[in-house]
Amino acid sequence: MKLLYPQNWKDYELIDCGNFEKLERFGNYITIRPEPQAVWPKIYSEQEWEKLAHVKFISKSSSSGNWKFLKKMPEQWTINYSLPKTEGGKGEVAQITFRLGLTSFKHVGVFPEQAVNWDIIYKHLVKQSKPKFLNLFAYTGGASLAAKAAGADVTHVDSIKQVITWANENMQKSKLDNIRWLVEDALKFAKKELKRGNIYQGIILDPPAFGHGPNGEKWKLEDNISEMMDSVLQILDKENHLLILNAYSLGFSAIVPENLLQPFAQKNKSELSIGELYLPAKSGVKLPLGVFGRIQK
Repeated sequence: MKLLYPQNWKDYELIDCGNFEKLERFGNYITIRPEPQAVWPKIYSEQEWEKLAHVKFISKSSSSGNWKFLKKMPEQWTINYSLPKTEGGKGEVAQITFRLGLTSFKHVGVFPEQAVNWDIIYKHLVKQSKPKFLNLFAYTGGASLAAKAAGADVTHVDSIKQVITWANENMQKSKLDNIRWLVEDALKFAKKELKRGNIYQGIILDPPAFGHGPNGEKWKLEDNISEMMDSVLQILDKENHLLILNAYSLGFSAIVPENLLQPFAQKNKSELSIGELYLPAKSGVKLPLGVFGRIQK
């Protein structure tokens, strides 16, 4: 069981978390946002939080709310992330760029703990010749950018058109091009690719606990993940592959992705890893942010 967190990200910092909130720095700006995993008390005082933060999200319901400005800051800004140096890699260190924004859903456009996966994707793909990479439930495209920076042929699938537009903007800001964008239900797409006989050397899935496809298709993690993995593992190259399955769901064990991936790993002699992603706070606490399973060959 591995516990992994992003390292050496100058433009991001978790400062503190607790009382169901988190205090984070994205570039030059500090936000306060809800965090259901932070069930413990805050380390820093409320006064310290308010003094540091530029903006605070005020929930109106379980899925939406408004931002309260505590200091002057823009509603949109950018941050950068440097992908790792690799032996035999292509050129200098690659940098990807994210346009961030204050949305009505508390998100700002990036899940920082996923930087762990961007590094793994980049390192695995950068030494290969034009690998095919599939990003399902792809959001604003951090994994897609890492794969494209490594020279992969990238397909990016998400059910929300506005998120695809946002991911495309990140690609352009990162000075990359030719990512294939698809507004589609991830499960339907995986089944179509299986019928078409398409094979990928890299796949990442970061499914939500609950979600909807563009045509109202319902997604519930525990109900649909087995069916999803059945299709996805059949479109994964058996000789040369990297597959990462993330699961951000309260109470979900890392043994779940292990059980889903183990038969494929044993049959194809893949390296199987499981564990948790987390963010270490400056205040000393650790914020758990989901489990993962990874197979690699």
